[in-house]
Amino acid sequence: MRRRRRGSGLRVGVLFVAASVLAGACGSDPPRELAGYRREPAPSVGELSLPDLSAAGDEFNLRADPGHLLVVYFGYTNCPDFCPTTLSDLKLATKRMKAADAARIDVAMATVDPERDLPILPDYIASFFDEGHALGTDDEQRLAEVAAPFGVSYNISEAADGSVEVSHTTSLYAIDDTGHLALTWQFGVSIDDLAADMTQLLESSSV
Repeated sequence: MRRRRRGSGLRVGVLFVAASVLAGACGSDPPRELAGYRREPAPSVGELSLPDLSAAGDEFNLRADPGHLLVVYFGYTNCPDFCPTTLSDLKLATKRMKAADAARIDVAMATVDPERDLPILPDYIASFFDEGHALGTDDEQRLAEVAAPFGVSYNISEAADGSVEVSHTTSLYAIDDTGHLALTWQFGVSIDDLAADMTQLLESSSV
């Protein structure tokens, strides 16, 4: 009789545990869909570097510090719309994150208009992010080689009136601490989605 009761109790216990697991699985929320998009395979950019004009021209590798995210934008300081809007939205997004998470977001801007930007880019990025990195080189081939894995294109031309016209890809890029392009945001992503995506990427960080 005792064996029978023990056996019945075991079966009931197993059924209870199984039911609890199933209930937990059914009740769990599905993973949030990221607003940015991933590329498969993720491009490796961690070995690429550009001079950091905010740090006396020291080489700056496009790889996040351990446990951090490096958010990179390719643009130019005379940009009237896309560039300041993107950097402003990024700044607001970090303010909507937990302070501890926001402290793990590093920002860099690489200029596609070095002829005009190299002397003033550090002040420009600092107007958005105190510790932002101003990346730039007057080596056209080097800049093109760095931009290529991101899918960045740009063109500088002179209009008939002598003014300079610049066109460029307006996406924003997140690089993880393995040196891979973790996510790409297209221009116009909402501030809340940007903040949520960065938080989610930090949660899945390798550290």
